[in-house]
Amino acid sequence: MRTNFLLLTVALLGLMPMNYTHAADNTKTETKPHGGGVYLYSPYTKIAVAPGATIDYKVSLVNNSSGMINTGLSLRGIPRTWKYEMKSGGWSISKLAVLPKDKQEFDLTVNVPLQINKGSYTFYVSSGYGSLPLTVIVSQQGTYQTEFTTDQPNMQGNSKSTFTFSALLKNQTADKQLYALMANAPRGWNVVFKPNFKQATSAQVEPNSSQSVSIEITPPANVEAGNYKIPTRAVAGNTSANLDLEVVVTGSYQMELTTPQGLLSAEVTAGSEKRIELEIRNTGSSILKDIQLSANKPSDWEISFEPTRIDMIKAGEMRPVTAILKASKKALPGDYVTSIEAKTPEVNAAAQFRITVKTSVLWGWTGILIIIVAIGGVYYLFRKYGRR
Repeated sequence: MRTNFLLLTVALLGLMPMNYTHAADNTKTETKPHGGGVYLYSPYTKIAVAPGATIDYKVSLVNNSSGMINTGLSLRGIPRTWKYEMKSGGWSISKLAVLPKDKQEFDLTVNVPLQINKGSYTFYVSSGYGSLPLTVIVSQQGTYQTEFTTDQPNMQGNSKSTFTFSALLKNQTADKQLYALMANAPRGWNVVFKPNFKQATSAQVEPNSSQSVSIEITPPANVEAGNYKIPTRAVAGNTSANLDLEVVVTGSYQMELTTPQGLLSAEVTAGSEKRIELEIRNTGSSILKDIQLSANKPSDWEISFEPTRIDMIKAGEMRPVTAILKASKKALPGDYVTSIEAKTPEVNAAAQFRITVKTSVLWGWTGILIIIVAIGGVYYLFRKYGRR
């Protein structure tokens, strides 16, 4: 009896190691190949990026051995605030199988956070057969804020211009932001915001994204020449950004040529002179300089001006000018059109005058005299030869 009990105990003890070994084989995570030559490969192992960048790696698991492998994949040493994902065939993966003398590719996407210190960061893609070190150099100190910028903050033009600025609104935060767009312009100025070229007073920007904003600034009609600062802002709940724009108004160039009574007609006798009083008004907001006068006149007529040119007229002021017109002696009675023009390098003004030519009184009396002489001659001939 005792002998049989000992034999049974020995047999049971002999079975236990066999069962344990079988269980351990079922829990293995790596299928060891028949031979070496298994490694991870990616062409870009050290790159430089800005804060907030998304890095897309192409990684290959190469199996140069004679047996199939089935190994787990992981990322070691990556900073806790960095996010990553490994995908292949459109699925997220944590394990990959490769046939002998073959390779399998998978995508590794790494998101560098916005709020990060400048420096070098190294992490490892690991399998059961080794690791692949990857180094990311963050080229500048990270931020967690909003930026409102433009490449051209200053524009110049006259008072009739519309100044259009192209700005970029960057949301460098981790949340979607709805920004209110506003401007603190001088009274009478009009500022219009157009996110994505549509007029609006707000703009919604996704996290770590940007939105183009067109800003149209129109000055008032009577604005004086000078430099004007136009502060603009983009404001969200807990973040905001300022953008200061500058408009340089050179003033508008406008000129009017008329007469004191506004009458654009005159009468003249053929061969005689007529003095026409003119007024040149500066109706713009800039100084008019070097004003030249000219005329488009009928053939054989003469026109001169007193003065012949004007050096300067300030905004809102007027200068008198006299046009001296002399009609041709051969001018027939009737209406003639004469155009007078005042011109500067920036602007010109013209006025058309209707000139009525009348017959000279001397010619009238001469005509009457001729008629009387003709009648007298006929009467004389009738008296002298009428009885024969």
